[in-house]
Formats: sequence, C-alpha cells, structure tokens
Amino acid sequence: MDEHCPTCAETSKWYKEKFFLVSFLTIIVLFVSYFVEFFNPFFDAFLGYLKLVWWAVLLGLLIGGLIDRFIPREYIAKYLASNKKRTILNSVVLGFFMSACSHGILAIAIELHKKGASIPAVIAFLLASPWANFTITIILFGFFGLKALFIIGSAILIAIITGLVYQVLEKKGWIEKSAKISVKKFSVSQDVKKRWKNYTFDFNKDVKGVLSGVWSLNKMVTWWILIGMLLASFAQAFIPTHLFHQYMGATLIGLLVTLALATIIEVCSEGSSPLAFEIFRQTGAFGNSFIFLMAGVATDYTEIGLLWSNIGKKTALWLPIITVPQIVLLGYLFNILF
Repeated sequence: MDEHCPTCAETSKWYKEKFFLVSFLTIIVLFVSYFVEFFNPFFDAFLGYLKLVWWAVLLGLLIGGLIDRFIPREYIAKYLASNKKRTILNSVVLGFFMSACSHGILAIAIELHKKGASIPAVIAFLLASPWANFTITIILFGFFGLKALFIIGSAILIAIITGLVYQVLEKKGWIEKSAKISVKKFSVSQDVKKRWKNYTFDFNKDVKGVLSGVWSLNKMVTWWILIGMLLASFAQAFIPTHLFHQYMGATLIGLLVTLALATIIEVCSEGSSPLAFEIFRQTGAFGNSFIFLMAGVATDYTEIGLLWSNIGKKTALWLPIITVPQIVLLGYLFNILF
C-alpha cells in the first residue's frame, strides 16, 4: 500500500475508485444532457468550462508528476517543512512562479504536501498562487488596470495571514499535524550540481516515472474537479443571468450573494477573471469582483474536499473560517473606496 496515496488504500478494485465512479457518472450525465433538449444548456456549459480548465489541470498534473520524479524530498523540506514564519513567505514566492489556475494548483499543492511541505505552507501556496502568479497578474491588469494591484496584493496578504494563523492552529493541536521531517542544513545549489553530474538520464524510465506520478495525482484530484464542474455547469445553465446582476450590487446583501455564488461556480482562475470583470462592468462593485475571485478559492468545495480527503477534515474546515472574514472585509472596503 502506498502511504502517500490515501485514496489508493480505499479499495483494491479499480472500478470502485472515486475517480472512475465520478468519471462514469459524468459521462452518463453528459450523454443524457446531449440528447435531451431541456438539458442541452448543461451540456454546452460543461463543454465551456472544460475548454477553460482542461489545459490548466493537465499542466498542474504534469508539474506534480515532474516534482514527484525529479525534486528531492529534502528540497521541499528545506524551504516548506519548517514552522518558521519565512516558510509562509517561501510558499507565497513559490506560488508566484506557478502559472496554473486554481484547479491546476491543487495537484501541485497535494504533491508538495506528499513531498513534505507543512500544512500551513500548503495552505498559503494554495491561496496565493491562483491570484498572485505571473500569468494571472497580466490577465488581471488587462481587465482591471491598476486596480488589479489591489486584487494581487490582497491575495498575497490573505495567503500570508492565513498561513501564519494555520501555524498557530498547528501548535495548539487544532488541526492535523504536519509530517515530522528532519531538515538538514545543506546548499541546494551545490546539491543540484552534484546530482546533475552524477545523474544518468534514461528517457523511458524518466517518462514512466513522471507519468506514474501524474496518474497517482489524477486519481486523487480529478474526481473532485469533475464534481465541481458538474455543479458549476448546472448553475450556469439553469440560474438566470439577470439574477446575478440584480442581487450582486455594492451592498452587504450583494457581497453575501456574491460569496455564495462564488462557492458554487468557481472553476478556474483564468475563467473566473472575465466573469469577475463582467460583475464589475455591470454593477460597478469592485469589492464584489474581488470576493468572487478570492472566495472561489477559499470556499470552493473542490479545494475543501481535496484538503479533507488528503490532509484532514480540521484543516479543510478551518480554511473558510479563517479566510472568509478577511475576504468580506476587504471586499466591503473596496466597495467604499471605488
């Protein structure tokens, strides 16, 4: 049994694994929605989401597989395993270089956890990367202009604060304990040079190793993403668009409605960005757009479900408890300021 793959222990029968069950369910639902006219909008919505997210999920799985194959556990432990405050900063900086959407980041985050990253570091990485990575920074500037700085800066701030709070929770025993890993003092640059000099590349062996890591992550992550896409497609297909605009104004009620909808329809940071801009264009409520973007990551059932099944239920439940008040407060302030 693979100790790093909790889902692998659930069943020895492949057809009983959640990935295959949810995939089969998705195929049936799509088949019905294609041939039954009333459900055609659902089919179209699902394909739309699939076009937005497929490459990001594959990229996240591929990066996770590369990390599994080529990044030594000691490197992750050195920068992301300790309970020092700079560990949280390391996670946020690492997130800036991860050009993948929120669901692509999930696979990478889980792989980092498997490699020894502490729970607070994983949480900070998960919150910062979708909205503070380089690619999304460019996209947000295209939509919001200089106002994008407030979104990016706030994402980083929330990630840091939440990561630090998780460190306190872990010390108090209120969340699951991170794996205890001894962090040795060594030079990563020198170690890389040494490994590079001594490493013998075997194309077939390396490709099989990467694909093995990709497949392992796929079974842990993809079924949650499919569930999220099914629910998001239902919301898009059967909730009238005018209701979004009518109830998502720059009011407290509008903020709360936006928060609720973000939980349901958040699928991908690249996909959420134009939707958030549309909210801003229609309502003028910049704070609501911010909440739509950030709350999707903090309250989305895909993220919470993956944390629940791969790290622990306490870690998963604390995520919205800690982040939502910060997001709502900043969204309220943004609606006042802009």
